[in-house]
Amino acid sequence: MPLVDNIEKYLRDHGISPSYQRKRIFENLYNSKEHPSVNEIYSVLIDEIPTLSKTTVYNTLNIFIEKKIVEAIIIDENELRYQILDVKKHGHFKCESCHTLYDIKIDLDSLNIDSLKDFDIHEQSLYFKGICKKCRNTN
Repeated sequence: MPLVDNIEKYLRDHGISPSYQRKRIFENLYNSKEHPSVNEIYSVLIDEIPTLSKTTVYNTLNIFIEKKIVEAIIIDENELRYQILDVKKHGHFKCESCHTLYDIKIDLDSLNIDSLKDFDIHEQSLYFKGICKKCRNTN
């Protein structure tokens, strides 16, 4: 993950006007290890920013995606989560019991998938679903 000392400067450097709401949404995402959804970001910030709407969260995340500082992660058809764009590619594991989304270290560039050699790949993702160690040990 990129080191961000000054969120306002970071947003400006990426062509984003750093409103208070945008800074707080970015900060929430930056500090989260949970790959939050729009609803989760909204729930965390609504008490602090009573005028915040889910539409604002959606629109802000779309700006961040457009400016290539955030990426959307699709694990389930109806579930979109977000993370700061990471220069180190990695995969994800979603626990079907507790619904936690974990980063997993995978060198996607070293995967040898001959069937894709004639394709131009613009995006890569790899994810697994199952039961995490914590949930498996509590059953």
